[in-house]
Amino acid sequence: MSSLQPLGIVVQGSLSDGLEVRLNGEISVEDMRVGKFLVVYGRHTHFFCILTNVTLGTASPRILMNPPDPENTFLTEILAGTGTFGTIALTPMLMFVPANPFDLIAQRSIQTSDRVKKTKRKKNVTSESEEISDFQLLPVKTIPSHFAQVFDATERDFRIVFGWENDPQKRNFAIGQPIDMPVPICLDLDRFVERSNGVFGKSGTGKSFLTRLLLSGIIRKQAAVTLIFDMHSEYGWEAATEGKRFSTVKGLRQLFPAQVQIYTLDPDSTKRRGVRDAQELYISYDQIDVEDLMLIREELNLSEASLENAIILRNEFGKNWISRLLAMTNAEIQEFCEQKMGSKSSIMALQRKLNRLDDLKYLRPACPENYIKRILDSIAAGKHIVIEFGSQSNLLSYMLATNIITRRIHHSYVQQAERFLQTKNISDRPQQLTIVIEEAHRFLAPNTARQTIFGTIAREMRKYFVTLLIVDQRPSGIDNEVMSQIGTRITALLNDEKDIEAIFTGVAGSGNLRTILSKLDSKQQALVLGHAVPMPVVVQTRPYDETFYREIGEVPWEEISTPEVLRVAETAKADLGF
Repeated sequence: MSSLQPLGIVVQGSLSDGLEVRLNGEISVEDMRVGKFLVVYGRHTHFFCILTNVTLGTASPRILMNPPDPENTFLTEILAGTGTFGTIALTPMLMFVPANPFDLIAQRSIQTSDRVKKTKRKKNVTSESEEISDFQLLPVKTIPSHFAQVFDATERDFRIVFGWENDPQKRNFAIGQPIDMPVPICLDLDRFVERSNGVFGKSGTGKSFLTRLLLSGIIRKQAAVTLIFDMHSEYGWEAATEGKRFSTVKGLRQLFPAQVQIYTLDPDSTKRRGVRDAQELYISYDQIDVEDLMLIREELNLSEASLENAIILRNEFGKNWISRLLAMTNAEIQEFCEQKMGSKSSIMALQRKLNRLDDLKYLRPACPENYIKRILDSIAAGKHIVIEFGSQSNLLSYMLATNIITRRIHHSYVQQAERFLQTKNISDRPQQLTIVIEEAHRFLAPNTARQTIFGTIAREMRKYFVTLLIVDQRPSGIDNEVMSQIGTRITALLNDEKDIEAIFTGVAGSGNLRTILSKLDSKQQALVLGHAVPMPVVVQTRPYDETFYREIGEVPWEEISTPEVLRVAETAKADLGF
């Protein structure tokens, strides 16, 4: 089908309900797929639309009462486009207006195949940028008139809306392409990292692959530094692929050996997997606070009374309260309760349940050094950190370590941000940090989101230069207030109605998008919407394979220019109003 061939005309519609388009007779309804992108050419404006529904229509009910014989192709062809026709429903997502408007239909004819080829050549990036910058993207506040013609979206249309990966003015990263056209769909990584984001999808839909793609882009484009809590050892060194034949894909350390460091909470497991240069990480009892125990109260089966008495112990013994509690005898507990008005049964139950912490290999009564400070120093130096859990990947272990480390890092970032706001010296600006967590609904459930550091970070957004990238298969388990703060949502297939509803929390006009989300393939397709893209878009996600490895390492890090570094600094000043 030629991109210059009109598909149909607008016959009716409204701003709230979308447009109804009658297809031309020679256009097959079977070529119209939900999620396809089309452009409506009004008199002065392009309307970039997404196809949300396909229906069949007839000019007269008599045709349905006496349909032609299927073998009578001649009569079928006569009726096609006149007596019978297809209609499609379009939702306008964006308008783009030329700076110097003229006949837009004539303008489309100028887009020859030679020009399309030129846009793919790096030497013409500047001229393409100037050409596309002649268009202004606007939110949809009107609709085209009757009988406006509808066309397939061209590569040039996509580039006007989504840009291109080697744009010198932006940190764009191609996450995939539309389901019906081989043109990159780019995320604006500067906008992506300035808010908390989410990768969602049911089990087996490729959330980990999507997350590796995003992290590779962030590292490659130097959009932020990342701290990745790698619950199942999938991001650091290598990971197994799904399928009948066993194979592995490269982790971030293999792709970016000079930029990524691996810390492990289970050194033996990490060595068995052949991971190189992993650094050990231990946490001492004095780094555990009562707030950390509140997060894992269900895993330890702690009662409210036990937590209240834990506060009494902390107030009495300070940060060494757990070590003191585990060493106390029954007589000492009795004496303490008599003096401090505590509950003996609750404190004894707390002592008994905290003994389970001895099973966690990375916990020590005391540590020879502050490992969390070492991580902070690496982040300040621009290094990306992957923390592997190995055999310590049960929920109790993962939630405890993740909360302890994140709470201390966030506290340090608050201090750094306040110093930066005081001095207004760009050298004091903290590195933009993105923290990656899996099983996010465990940390951000409605009953715990306000008690955990992750709920605080999600609500603060970029205030202290720390954001989240949450990976989860049950978005319905995440607090609605937190979901409403998620900037960009990248969602693979979901079946549960509650999960689908949660994805669109705080999203206006999401009715048609729900249908699109439910029709995604189970592999390598995702709906992207939010802060980092100008409009919702369904993408065939970029393969994470040898081709990607070559592309992601195309330009050596040391070749990044000094002017680019200065541009980032000036952008930071402008963002903060300096």
